[in-house]
Amino acid sequence: MFSTGCRIGEIVALEKNNINWTNQSAIVRGKGDKEREVYFNTRCDIWLKRYLESRNDNNPAIFVTARQPHKMSVAQMRYIIKRISNRAEINKEIHPHQLRHSYATHLLNNGAPIEVIQSLMGHEKSETTRIYAQLSGRLRKEYYQKYF
Repeated sequence: MFSTGCRIGEIVALEKNNINWTNQSAIVRGKGDKEREVYFNTRCDIWLKRYLESRNDNNPAIFVTARQPHKMSVAQMRYIIKRISNRAEINKEIHPHQLRHSYATHLLNNGAPIEVIQSLMGHEKSETTRIYAQLSGRLRKEYYQKYF
């Protein structure tokens, strides 16, 4: 989720045929039933391939339940994220949407223009993207010193 900036509903709806391994991208269907291409990094590529190779089912969904594999629900994905954050001993409750906010902030902090972030996230308005993407305090100060 962090690598793509996808909403949880977009992640659970992903199917194997939505993935372009050569391009490290996927086609997701977002809000308003709009399709967009999202990208994932090499680390995500490696782990996703390992996960898919470990499965012994023919279900087209990317993420399936462990027993009697069927497409994972949003609630099941939320539960897994909660379990992972607990195992990582993160001392606050992690919500899937926080990963989307972190994705936008990471892009902004690394110099991506707001218009690019807007497109990657599937937002129609840049104002929506600005809510998600917040410069770290350190970078705000650097930009202030550079431009003022």
